[in-house]
Amino acid sequence: MTTFDKRKDAFENKFAHDAELEFKITVRRNKLVGEWAAGLMGLEGEEAAGYAKSVVQADFIGKVLTDFAVAGVAVNDAAIRAMLAEKTEAARQQILSAA
Repeated sequence: MTTFDKRKDAFENKFAHDAELEFKITVRRNKLVGEWAAGLMGLEGEEAAGYAKSVVQADFIGKVLTDFAVAGVAVNDAAIRAMLAEKTEAARQQILSAA
């Protein structure tokens, strides 16, 4: 194996690692936003955990907006997007500290 091949493999491995890390961060962020939304709607325990899981699995902005409307929670799209930005950083810190 040449030095070039080794460098190529190292870059490919780093790219794969970075992509996996970003995926984990996004999933964790979505879960954190789901937990936040569950709290605003007064959900607790298993019900809150189930809701957070459903947010991870769904198109969560649309889902959360619809669920807020049903629950009578006055939160708009901009507030959800702001929370996404905040929770992205929290998820990043949690994932990186666990690695």
